[in-house]
Amino acid sequence: MENLPPHILIVDDEELNLECVTEFLAETNYRISTAENGKVAMEMLEETPEDFNVILLDRMMPEMNGMDVLAKIKQHPVLQNCPVIFQTAKAGSLEIAEGIKAGAYYYLTKPFDEEVLLSVTKTAVDDHLRFLEIQKNLEQARMTMGMLKTAQFEFKSLEEARWIASLVSNACPEPSVVVMGLTELMINAIEHGNLRISYQEKTELNDCGAWKEEVSRRLQSAENVDKKVMLDFCRLNDSIQITITDDGEGFDWRKYMDFDPERVMDNHGRGIAVANKLSFSHVEYIGSGNQVCATLKLNE
Repeated sequence: MENLPPHILIVDDEELNLECVTEFLAETNYRISTAENGKVAMEMLEETPEDFNVILLDRMMPEMNGMDVLAKIKQHPVLQNCPVIFQTAKAGSLEIAEGIKAGAYYYLTKPFDEEVLLSVTKTAVDDHLRFLEIQKNLEQARMTMGMLKTAQFEFKSLEEARWIASLVSNACPEPSVVVMGLTELMINAIEHGNLRISYQEKTELNDCGAWKEEVSRRLQSAENVDKKVMLDFCRLNDSIQITITDDGEGFDWRKYMDFDPERVMDNHGRGIAVANKLSFSHVEYIGSGNQVCATLKLNE
């Protein structure tokens, strides 16, 4: 399966919607499968759970609605890490918040906008592919890193951040949970901290597929070439503390600490909330926001 294109499952009880989404995705390199209801979707997912990268899930369906399907997905040991994009005509903040709480971090509203659909789907696919790559790296040093007490790392690039995140996560209980949030905090320190890529700039860069190229360009510019990020790891009796400090001027971190219904349709912006709500016991930005301390309680 490693050489196959990403696999998308579209779940909707309306045949016209299935055809519409399939047509929008026709020019991509994705493999596309469809299911006419939640029951059929779960049968397909449970048969080959490792084969799917993203699920586009209609919320309102007879027999088994989207929320029921999402609950089963989040209970499955493999499927729980597969991104779910909710398709819904109900775009109220309460409905969106309910879906976010249940684990759907991406939303699309009907009628579909082709550009938004393609952008959000690409983001979800990229997120899952990164997750799978990170999972491979997690096994490399688990035994050794479990004995780590204190350490300090210095990094500049996205590749270095991901490698260090995989390494450090092996020193923590449930490294597969820690690594996602830790990676996001470290990447945030590079792109928004040192390189000063704004939220809107990243949205636009993701839309045109130029984010990685822009990060690379800014890393090599004269004003950024000497900037670095420091990660300090400390194991205490009852907790693990990881402090990340960048050379930037900080940013307004407060609005990113939780999953915000107003941003669920954006093609990024969930990383800090993932770290704060899912990966660590507590995440705290200090001062202007160029330093963040992530705490993981032990033996909870």
